[in-house]
Amino acid sequence: MTTTMEPLQDQLTADFYAYEALLPDDERGLLLKARAFMRDEVKPLVNDNWAKGEFPTELIGLFRESGLAGLPYEGYGEHRPAVSNLLSGTMAMEMARTDASVSTFFGVHNGLAMYSVESGGDQEQRDRWLPAMAAMDKIGAFAMTEPLGGSDVAGGMRTTARREGDTWVLNGAKKWIGNATFADYVVVWARDVDDNHVKGFVVEKGTPGFDPVKIENKIAFRVVENAEITLTDVRVPEADRLQNINSFRDVAEILRATRAGVAWQALGVMIGAYELALDYARERRQFGRPIGGFQLVQDLLVKSLGNITASWGMLVQLARLQDAGIFRDEHSSLAKAFVTSRMREVVAWSREIFGGNGILLDHDIARFFADAEAIYSFEGTREMNTLIVGKSITGESAFV
Repeated sequence: MTTTMEPLQDQLTADFYAYEALLPDDERGLLLKARAFMRDEVKPLVNDNWAKGEFPTELIGLFRESGLAGLPYEGYGEHRPAVSNLLSGTMAMEMARTDASVSTFFGVHNGLAMYSVESGGDQEQRDRWLPAMAAMDKIGAFAMTEPLGGSDVAGGMRTTARREGDTWVLNGAKKWIGNATFADYVVVWARDVDDNHVKGFVVEKGTPGFDPVKIENKIAFRVVENAEITLTDVRVPEADRLQNINSFRDVAEILRATRAGVAWQALGVMIGAYELALDYARERRQFGRPIGGFQLVQDLLVKSLGNITASWGMLVQLARLQDAGIFRDEHSSLAKAFVTSRMREVVAWSREIFGGNGILLDHDIARFFADAEAIYSFEGTREMNTLIVGKSITGESAFV
């Protein structure tokens, strides 16, 4: 493997400090494969599906053919050696650069669901579920958030699991569960009524009592098919309980990694919005010249580029901490809080450059502007992540 810091021929406009050149050549080849897939297969579909509020299920077969799933998991998927956390993050960025909803579909399957099995399951369970998931023959979802609980899920989970011999009986409800309307495997988190600890269960599509209903009327992530799930006496065999999950502390290990992925996704949204605004500023003419020649427009573009560059640098170091095995909750929390806040600024400035055209889906920027609000809120709000970091640096808990 070789790495070069020389400028790349097809380097992104937003990659002002050549971060992408930090990837080894073989990993960058996988990134370029994802870039071409998003450009050629996803971009032509996404606005129509965003307007309809539907996921283009034909993408699943195309993803399957692409071989892009399963990359972080050694021994599974087309790319057998596990790739670096830097590539995994940059891939999440790349997908969100075209569309945040499709990036979320992939992240829920390839990140939350597969990582739950990889880290929470025993070897038999990994061998049973991961090959089909890595090939995207089976699609995964992750059901933790509840209708009456979001940030307080660690201590306030209401979905229960009761053991009866070799079977568990699940009752409760989940909300905002991406992919759940069509997923083959849904990782459901529930509180064991006997020991009061959170445990994970893989529930297969069609299991009696498991009822996912699509959430309608969203103003963000309209391509993601989020569901509200009702669980009524859902019976799951002990063999389908994730054997290495014994408390919420084990679940937190999964959320730590996936929260970092959301920060990378926010970077992708920033880059996508900035690129749209920069192209528009070069092409749109007012008062006899391109609007990119006006000082106030250049100010918005440069502030956006600064946010992108600072966020990208933070995430590169975050990936290095992950690869070195010294990655902590507060590291991912700071990245999620900081990068999503900078994302919110960039999408607003980028939409501003479009003027009235910025509220039209035809120009793409309206989709980025709306979808950013979902990314800002999920995987821990800015406030919750701030308190995690605050506790780390002061030694004092401000949680109530």
